[in-house]
Amino acid sequence: MDAKQFLAEFGHVAKAPGGIAHLRQMIYQLAVTGSLTPRGESREDAGLLLAHIGAQRQRLIRAKQYKRMVELESEPVCPPQGISLPAAWRWTRLLDIGEINPRNDAPDEQLAAFVPMSGVPQFHRAAIIAETKRWGDIKKGYTHFANGDVVLAKITPCFENGKAAAVEGLPGDAGIGAGTTELQVFRPIHPGVLSAYVYLFLRSPLFMVEGEKNMTGTAGQKRVPTDYFATRAFPLPPSEEQSRIVAKVDELMALCDQLEKQQQDRRKLQNALRQSTLQALATAQSSHELRMGWERLQANFGQLFSEPQDVRDFRGLVLDLAVNGRLLPSTRTPTPASTLLDQIAEARSKWAKTAEGQEKKEAVGMLKKLRTQQAAAPSEVLPEHWRWASLLQVSQAVVDCHNKTAPYVNEGIHLIRTTDIRDGRMELTKTRKISEETYAYWARRMQPRAGDIFFTREAPMGEAAIVPDGERVCLGQRTMLIRLFNELFSNRYLLYVIQSPSFQTRMSEAAIGMTVKHLRVGGVEDLVVPVPPRDEQDRIVQVIDRLFALCDQHARHLTTGLRVAASLASSTVAALTGINIEQAEDTAMKAPQTELVSLLRLATPPDVKAQAPLATILARHQGEMAARDLWQRFGGEIDAFYAQLKTEVTHGWIAEPEPAQVREKPTAEPAKA
Repeated sequence: MDAKQFLAEFGHVAKAPGGIAHLRQMIYQLAVTGSLTPRGESREDAGLLLAHIGAQRQRLIRAKQYKRMVELESEPVCPPQGISLPAAWRWTRLLDIGEINPRNDAPDEQLAAFVPMSGVPQFHRAAIIAETKRWGDIKKGYTHFANGDVVLAKITPCFENGKAAAVEGLPGDAGIGAGTTELQVFRPIHPGVLSAYVYLFLRSPLFMVEGEKNMTGTAGQKRVPTDYFATRAFPLPPSEEQSRIVAKVDELMALCDQLEKQQQDRRKLQNALRQSTLQALATAQSSHELRMGWERLQANFGQLFSEPQDVRDFRGLVLDLAVNGRLLPSTRTPTPASTLLDQIAEARSKWAKTAEGQEKKEAVGMLKKLRTQQAAAPSEVLPEHWRWASLLQVSQAVVDCHNKTAPYVNEGIHLIRTTDIRDGRMELTKTRKISEETYAYWARRMQPRAGDIFFTREAPMGEAAIVPDGERVCLGQRTMLIRLFNELFSNRYLLYVIQSPSFQTRMSEAAIGMTVKHLRVGGVEDLVVPVPPRDEQDRIVQVIDRLFALCDQHARHLTTGLRVAASLASSTVAALTGINIEQAEDTAMKAPQTELVSLLRLATPPDVKAQAPLATILARHQGEMAARDLWQRFGGEIDAFYAQLKTEVTHGWIAEPEPAQVREKPTAEPAKA
């Protein structure tokens, strides 16, 4: 690859999803295969360097200062196919030019560096973060390293995420350290091998791609084996050229950092412009302002909505305009919403008179609550014929769940937990099941039926979904049932109201709790909703459905475009480097080949002084999180994570999780030629 070809492909690679990550990988790959700096200029030959290294290795062996791997030494070097090195370079192995996983020897009182996995960086040439400890306290049970070594995280997902470092500047007088056991360590035995160049090799696709394929162990704890680390073919340039390559890579990575910063700044500006444009529309005070806002949005739509997630903001605008009476043209003689509220009140009174048993109790209880309820109307202005009303006022009944964990069975009735309700839908594919006997008791206040709305009041709060036809479901913990007089009030309109940003804001303001925000039952009943006449509700739902269909179409178009761009970028990188680099969807962090899928929830919030890092993280994320996400935010090794999780479950800070699951991600089939 020459400079002209690189520059011709640079633009669309950089702008594609994960483009900067592609560029970084391409730079690493080109650097260690002799294509980043001009060929043929070296006056040295790596063969002579290898001879000097071999002689030094023999001296160290005779002096018993070298840790050998005899079983691997006789194996031949296996260069990868399709890669031609410059004439002055040589293929070798880390095993042949240094020491693998060496040990340090120092007095126990010597101060040394201690580095957990969280202290190993994943960004290019970033510094290790270490603390200082007595060598005697860390010399056993940990991996040893020293200034001048190169360390590589060997366990998933740290390996896939690029955690590695050329070690320098360790605290302590001896320049040695110890740390996480999930490291492979290389120590050069000759000054002609630069640690910084070896670092480039370990970050390159030349090492990483095959490294992922060679990982061993159980699904959740796969590791790069020492044999692969020690024997993977290593392209060795002459010493002077190693220095030039390292300098050039550092220069290009700095440019990548600048480009990435520019893209992030541009994205922030785009987000700000989109939000201000949508806010101007949402707060328009006249038909003229509304029309001008729509024209401005239409003229700049492509620039404001360039990624699928951007469309979510537009959906929020549509909902707010719709449920505040500014999406439909006004009618000449509208029926006032107060008439509708009177009809609902009359229907509720009639229900209280005719109901029997438990329904009678619920009906009478509703009437009693309504007589004493004092729900405050928001300051937002509605059309003159609309009204503000509480959820209690527009509902036939609002019923809380039985707040205990139900006994589960293998087959039975769906128990709808808060995790089963997302984005206005009830996900029934992963629900827990309960028996008929449990259902009869758990749903004794009011058995759910098709058309009812389930509402979550905690972990997370504010999600809602309509019970689908033909399904038997039961309220899980922290959920509530809202039943409407469907002939009077549209459940789909109410669902859209609950999903609107303005409702979610009012709900958040009404929430309580210092650690995990949640709603009391009474707090849910007091939430207010905008009430238009019934025929207007139906027309609003129809307009929202049409606009959302267009949103879905545009989001699919954006997704397809981004996928094609990413595919082209990957193909370009593969063509330029000779190695097919698979890029994960989330380019900020490469996804591991396995993932933890258990969901963890906060139970009793810990005291401020309690040693509960996992519960603290959960508290900051609405009380629940996938185990894999919590592990990554925890930043420690997988064994330490599970040990800490067990401790916090024992103390009752985290709810007893479901049986831990670790599943393999499906492996994509290789592209056919």
